[in-house]
Amino acid sequence: QIAFMTLTLFPIRLFFAAFMMLLAWPFAFIASMGSDEQELEKPLSWWRKIVDILLKAIMRMMWLAGGFHWINVKGRRALPAEAAILTVAPHSSYFDAIPVTMTFASIVMKAESKDIPVWGTLIKYIRPVFVSRSDQDSRRKTVEEIKRRAQSDGKWPQIMIFPEGTCTNRSCLITFKPGAFIPGVPVQPVVLRYPNKLDTITWTWQGPGAFEILWLTLCQFHNSVEIEFLPVYIPSEEERKNPVLYANNVRRVMAEALGVPVTDYTFEDCQLALAEGQLRLPSDTCLLEFAKLVRSLGLKPETLEDDLDKFAASAMKMKKEKVDLKEFSAYLEFPVSQTLESMFALFDENEAGVIDIREFVIALSVVCKPSKTLETIQLAFQLYQSQGGTVTEEDLAHILKTAMGVSQIDVTHLFRAVDEEKKGKITYDDFYTFAVLHPHFAEEYLYADQMGAESGLKTSSLSAPNGICTDFSPDSAGDRRRPLQKKLN
Repeated sequence: QIAFMTLTLFPIRLFFAAFMMLLAWPFAFIASMGSDEQELEKPLSWWRKIVDILLKAIMRMMWLAGGFHWINVKGRRALPAEAAILTVAPHSSYFDAIPVTMTFASIVMKAESKDIPVWGTLIKYIRPVFVSRSDQDSRRKTVEEIKRRAQSDGKWPQIMIFPEGTCTNRSCLITFKPGAFIPGVPVQPVVLRYPNKLDTITWTWQGPGAFEILWLTLCQFHNSVEIEFLPVYIPSEEERKNPVLYANNVRRVMAEALGVPVTDYTFEDCQLALAEGQLRLPSDTCLLEFAKLVRSLGLKPETLEDDLDKFAASAMKMKKEKVDLKEFSAYLEFPVSQTLESMFALFDENEAGVIDIREFVIALSVVCKPSKTLETIQLAFQLYQSQGGTVTEEDLAHILKTAMGVSQIDVTHLFRAVDEEKKGKITYDDFYTFAVLHPHFAEEYLYADQMGAESGLKTSSLSAPNGICTDFSPDSAGDRRRPLQKKLN
């Protein structure tokens, strides 16, 4: 079918879709010329209403060319005065632009998108909220703009937000980002379904690229999509004060409508779990919990590597000294809080009230550079090595336990394989040379002996119940309240 469609229908569909987009461009360009915010807050003039209808018709013809012969819409779309924000999930493809072109709601987009030829003009027509990567204060400004529009009593067009913040494969709903819920106004949840026999729609950070997805989809005789507008969700007073609670409750409603589970981990957590480094994180790792606490503490992703260098330099000066909670607070330059206490507890050996600061630095390095195993191990060697630049088997066990976020690990076979001269100590150069010759050393020397039921070690390459990463989702509300799993016990 693919071979036949590639030679016949695919080029026709691609040409027709491109033609429809080019046809829409002059209408969008003329309609957006000279308009400003004050004009946007006024009712649409008669000629702009006509342009609106024409553009929606052209966009519908574009999707028709792609094989979306009919779009099944369920429920009623709320008026802007009823719900200023539409929260759409799951976000799984650039074909999720279908509800955007049907409603012409504003969206949150990268500022660079407006410079894309043709497509950028169409984007500007719907008055999106632009996010600039070069502006360090962009996130705050974006939230303020969303809040301003959402609280305009329907004067601005509705804002359509994909709260997951990234594409997943629709098998579960990941953590919703709070931006859509900070204004504290009613939102209308919108769920998307693609009930096709063969999934050529899904586009995530792993798997087929954008063009391959487009090619395979246009080679389908028919593509189905369902858009369901759920009842408007009106937040309680508690939810208005707590955007995270508001986001979680809306996500629960949407997950029930979709019939899928939720996971309390984010896209970044799944990237960490599935990192292509030489150490695959086991399913019982505490590093995912650690990554959540790092974000909750306020350490920003864009400055995390600089923070790591600073913390590593301080840890090297402290050498083997252990610190209590108060000293840990001073080390991080953060006040003592519940989040800090939870982070401290992850590294508290036998609840002794003190931790080895080097373990925190190693864990932070894994979170910063999940696929760069050797860089983390090199840093760990610098932290643990003696004056002769060597580490013992016990040191290596501490390093790898921390790097994998587990309580027990047997490194004897690995250490003996690296220590060919049987000195009882190794350097980083010894380890590096061995790792280059044995790029799968973890599977051969660590996981091989520890895949039994008693060890509890499972690599994240095993089948994933939720389809994104090994199932780290809580089974029930009770599971969320269970004590934090410690690295060492």
